[in-house]
Amino acid sequence: MSFTLGRSVQHSFWRLLAYYLACGLTGWALGMFWPTLAIASTLLAVWHFLKLWDVLRMLTNRQWIPMPDGAGLWAEMEGLLNRRQRESRHRKRLLLDMVRAYRRAFAALPDATVILDRELRIEWFNEAATRLLGLRHPRDRGAVFTHLLRSPRIADWLAERRTDEPLLDVPAPTDPGVRLSLRLIPYADEGWLLVARDITKLMHLEQVRRDFVANVSHELRTPLTVIHGYLDLFEPEDDPQMAPMIEEMRRQSQRMAQIVEDLLTLSRLEAQERPAEETVAMAPMLATLRREAEAISQGRHRVSVEDSAGCDLFGSTKDLHSAFSNLVANAVRHTPAGGEVRIRLSPHGDGVALAVEDTGQGIPAQHLPRITERFYRVSASRSRDSGGTGLGLSIVKHVLNLHQARLEIESEVGKGSTFRCVFGPERVRPRAAEATA
Repeated sequence: MSFTLGRSVQHSFWRLLAYYLACGLTGWALGMFWPTLAIASTLLAVWHFLKLWDVLRMLTNRQWIPMPDGAGLWAEMEGLLNRRQRESRHRKRLLLDMVRAYRRAFAALPDATVILDRELRIEWFNEAATRLLGLRHPRDRGAVFTHLLRSPRIADWLAERRTDEPLLDVPAPTDPGVRLSLRLIPYADEGWLLVARDITKLMHLEQVRRDFVANVSHELRTPLTVIHGYLDLFEPEDDPQMAPMIEEMRRQSQRMAQIVEDLLTLSRLEAQERPAEETVAMAPMLATLRREAEAISQGRHRVSVEDSAGCDLFGSTKDLHSAFSNLVANAVRHTPAGGEVRIRLSPHGDGVALAVEDTGQGIPAQHLPRITERFYRVSASRSRDSGGTGLGLSIVKHVLNLHQARLEIESEVGKGSTFRCVFGPERVRPRAAEATA
């Protein structure tokens, strides 16, 4: 490139020198040397001006600059512009092919995909969005997405920009029998990518599972009650050899009965869309939790209660007591004798948190992400020995989800665990004066 530019400079220099030499000799022969040079310079400037104007005109009108035949600086510049135009068109063609390929890929997706701007106006959508969301092209391009769907639940979810949590079980605008899952993904700097997936079959299977668990659990109640009743008729003193077996059968039947009760509780919680709306008095709740912890501990642990929040909660007293009671029971059961269990109600950011702390064995970090799953156990033998069913933390998670709260878990092996139920400010209520007194 530098070699070609050097030759062009030399060529233009020698041409310019020859031009002025010829004009100078002509002017000297005519006896008008300086006027001839002035006229020659003016003509040269006009020629350069017209040449520059012609190039700018073609660039402004996006015209193709032809490849020059001659040599010199102008020819070098026109050739360079011609090559740049060819490269630019080649890149545009590649980018256009990529955009078309991406659009064909998005159009082929079974999930509805909608590109929204910062104001939630529709910029583009695929064919699945027409089938699942009822969007029409080009009628709905540029329209506000929430104005088209007219769903308060979707509007509130989009207003919060909940990119971390999908919106589940939403009826499709085109068919209420179709259930959708919506996910909002940040797109570029000021855009959003909305993905809607048909989860009708998944919701049907989930409903079948719930019904199966609820029906089986309900049907198991009666035979377990009968078995437990007949076992109570046996007296270990009548047959000392059968005493260990009778005691083990009683313990296992009680454990099975507790599993059935927990499964029924989970089924009831899953069927709920929102908890009962009442003020939950936390002062008697904390006193009840302390009595339950002491009853399970039988004096083997130190149990303490701290209340620095001085407030009540808004929700279901029955469900919240079930969740808190499960956390307290787990803390006592998994803490060796001589340990300590602390129940704390304290401010947490704009809301409040109830934390249950223990000095027990702790939970390895690899188990924490799955510890709230049904029947998931860190140690099966330890859970059986402590009388756990593997459903307590699942109940806690469902109760907190119903109350728009979250469960935070901190644990270190050998030093204990902290289970913290965090409630937002919308769930906090001032405590009555008589309760405080």
